[in-house]
Amino acid sequence: MEAQCIGESDGLKFWLARPQDYDEVMAISQDVHLGHDYLPHRYHTWMTEKDRVTVLARRDAKLIALESGLVVDGGRTVVVEGLRVCPSERGHGVAGVIQRITDGYIKQVYPSVNIKRFTRVDDPGPEKLSKFIVLALRAVLSLIGEAEGFNRFVVGLKAKLDSIEKTEQSTTTNNQLTVLKDDQQLKALLLDPDLSTRLQLPGGAIIQDWLPLKPVESNLEILKRKNLTWLADTTNDKLRFMSFHTPPYPVPFNGGSLRLTIDMYGENLPLARKALITHLEQVMGELHGTVLVNIYLNQTLWTGMQKVCEGDEGVKQFRDYWEQLFLERELS
Repeated sequence: MEAQCIGESDGLKFWLARPQDYDEVMAISQDVHLGHDYLPHRYHTWMTEKDRVTVLARRDAKLIALESGLVVDGGRTVVVEGLRVCPSERGHGVAGVIQRITDGYIKQVYPSVNIKRFTRVDDPGPEKLSKFIVLALRAVLSLIGEAEGFNRFVVGLKAKLDSIEKTEQSTTTNNQLTVLKDDQQLKALLLDPDLSTRLQLPGGAIIQDWLPLKPVESNLEILKRKNLTWLADTTNDKLRFMSFHTPPYPVPFNGGSLRLTIDMYGENLPLARKALITHLEQVMGELHGTVLVNIYLNQTLWTGMQKVCEGDEGVKQFRDYWEQLFLERELS
């Protein structure tokens, strides 16, 4: 594929990314996200993904930065992903330049886009935050263990849950989760106008791992191609809980590991505990080697979920409490 230059600025040239740029992109990504980087797994998919723009910055032909954006929400929003700068160029304003060029190119190709959204793990500080609206925060519970240890971990979780339900003598045993396999049933749940209120959706969006999407019909195809496994509380007319997991994928951590992400919506702790067990059971046959699990959930659930997960020798908490920020600004 022939390289396409889309502009020049500040001594840099900007090009649309190509499959053959993969090795160079990986070379500037070795320390990104502390080894939890998703891009080695997703890069080639990005090259053919509908409504995605991925831009590279080069100085004297050397690749020094990348940014990608996916146009969502029926063409009104671009979600920024993958921003990175090579170590030798950090702190010199390169990130700001590639963002400006990418924003301009996206506006040129998709004139209807007027909102820019992204998620990030670190607090950028008050100066940078002043340029954005903080739409929401999600708590993250991180676990790590070897694949064979997760079988024992799930057995232990089930025993704890049985003990909790007996001790509480509550109605939690009536809380049931259904694996949603029917596309029409899932569509009806996602397009329910009361979904955001019932499940306290962060910023009114469904965040798949790090990708925020409004629950509108134009985004359902994006969610479908992620091959997610959905769970929902369907025991009564008012949905109280929904969750899904993204299939485990490889990351560079510790020389090669698997990452499993579980996204939970709602504030019902008994259902969240049951959902964790169900999601782990669903993927058990796919796990091997070191496994990193990130559970994204409402802040009110973090302590309860952390307590039910602690005490296992094989699967342990990987990080202390941390948060995912969901940010937005107008795209001028």
